Amino acid sequence: MKRRILTSRGSIPNNLIDGSHIRDIISNVKNKMIDQNQALAGHLRKLRTDRGLRLQDLADNSGVSRATLSRIENGDVSPTAETLGRLASALALPPSQLLAPLDPDFPPLIRHADQSIWTDPTHGFSRRTISPPSGQLKLEMIECTIEPHQHIAYSSPALPNHEHHLILLSGVLSITVDDIKYSLNAGDCLRYRLRGASSFETGSQPAHYIIAMA
Repeated sequence: MKRRILTSRGSIPNNLIDGSHIRDIISNVKNKMIDQNQALAGHLRKLRTDRGLRLQDLADNSGVSRATLSRIENGDVSPTAETLGRLASALALPPSQLLAPLDPDFPPLIRHADQSIWTDPTHGFSRRTISPPSGQLKLEMIECTIEPHQHIAYSSPALPNHEHHLILLSGVLSITVDDIKYSLNAGDCLRYRLRGASSFETGSQPAHYIIAMA
């Protein structure tokens, strides 16, 4: 007779939480991350080669080492948020277009399950593309979460004067734009145009926010 583990909702068969089940979950997560890295690697490589740039050219323009770029394009590692920002500036593209190709058309309805998610474990940063960029639309929206005690800095904007409208859903967030620091609480909205360096900093709470960009 199989042992059953009691919970607040009743009993769960032991075979649902055994070691093999947990290993399968971990394996599936790892495989998904590998697939995402490979897809991102191929897209970044195509963006570079379509512009006739060598790895060294992109390294010189972005300030990201050639060795790191090679590892990213081989799918060995995923770029951090700051590295992604440097590449976006060097290629003059919004980060969203680095993460996925620009759709020539757009579906009117985007289900929550179909919205892509990119994570930067180094900074505890998660980025969900709510409304992806399209060649026929100006606006795009992203939903982000930054874990406590994190600092993410971008040396320059991908597109000068890029318009952002950020609403903080929960937590506390400090944002520095063009050397001016703003402290946001839940419900606050900050709107700005990116012209220079910017940074995002959390304290003892995670920050959850949405940005609309045009």
